Amino acid sequence: MPNYLTPGVYVEEVSTGRRSIQGVGTTTAAFVGRAPLGDAHLHKAMAIKNWGHFLKEYTRPDSPGTALSRAVHGFFLNGGKYCFVVNIGDSARLTGGTRRREGLGVLEEVTEVAMVAAPGFSDPASYDALLSHAEKMKDRIAILDAPEDVDDISQLTRMALLEAPGGRGKPAEEGAEGQPPRGLRPRMSDRGFGAFYYPWLTLDDPMTGERVNVPPSGHVAGIYARTDVERGVHKAPANEIVMGAGNLVRHITPEEQAELNSNGVNIIRYFPNRGIRVWGARTVAGGDSEWRYVNVRRLFNFVEESISLGTGWTVFEPNTPELWGNIRRDVGAFLFRLWLDGALMGRTPEQAFFVQCDEQTNPPEVIDAGQVVALIGLAPVKPAEFIIFRIGQHAGGAEVEEVKHG
Repeated sequence: MPNYLTPGVYVEEVSTGRRSIQGVGTTTAAFVGRAPLGDAHLHKAMAIKNWGHFLKEYTRPDSPGTALSRAVHGFFLNGGKYCFVVNIGDSARLTGGTRRREGLGVLEEVTEVAMVAAPGFSDPASYDALLSHAEKMKDRIAILDAPEDVDDISQLTRMALLEAPGGRGKPAEEGAEGQPPRGLRPRMSDRGFGAFYYPWLTLDDPMTGERVNVPPSGHVAGIYARTDVERGVHKAPANEIVMGAGNLVRHITPEEQAELNSNGVNIIRYFPNRGIRVWGARTVAGGDSEWRYVNVRRLFNFVEESISLGTGWTVFEPNTPELWGNIRRDVGAFLFRLWLDGALMGRTPEQAFFVQCDEQTNPPEVIDAGQVVALIGLAPVKPAEFIIFRIGQHAGGAEVEEVKHG
């Protein structure tokens, strides 16, 4: 308490104890692949702020285009603002050895990344590496490219990277009895840390002008970023136009998509008068999983990381009811703002989320272990994937019968 010796008016700043939790960024992508200039910044995570910056760092005037360069261009063209690039040169692997970090391992130290892709890498080992990376980091989602040359839709839905008894992620041998062909579709990620897109795009190479086929992951990452800025991370990145796409390697019919969508394959389709659009928002989790939608997975990534960073001040604070109340207040205020933004389902905040941090979650044995436990529940908004109008006849005019769009 200060000493007041002279009569007068004194103004003091007093802390209210409130600490606002700020949302983390969700629009930064990372791309791993072969740069046009093969030895440029090898196995380093380079921050790239625009297409011109990429050209300066990774190309010469006579450099050929690569899947990586086309993906980075597609990212910025579709609304991306900032990304990291890891050039692996001539390496055929996305991960390095145990002695040093290479490829995806470099990105473990880059916390800003919210989505990761390896444009053009569509083999089982690459799928497994990308999904394992995203599952390990828990703050990003892997955007996976289907192979360029898959034409048989029934084959695409049957292709899966199966886990053999001998090891996680090991594919079954091609033609093994009772097994599908060697996997081209990614293994299942039970918590939805990956999303799979088909088919490839056809467009003019931004470096050479040559007509080429391009894996969709870079353009899709840009759409994720664009949707986050315009609508929020809770909005499914689907029914969004793919900027720069001139055509598709294969055109999918609604009947074919019905089979693919239920198997977690997100389709890019052409619609007359509406252009080429992403027409799916499924993860590679099972169809009955609570993590089957891309926006739900990414919303939880956002919430978990934001709360983790925003409550760092609680470490080593006295483990008392006062601390529990402060946690409830700060986390509740953050989730309340999400509800106001339309990210959570419910007519009232009580329907949208809850935060419990009290004597029940923190009994004496938990306190003695040096822990504070808070239970947080939230109801995410899920996409209206199937719009149904029921239209029928009655004596005075029309009423509902079933029409489906999806």
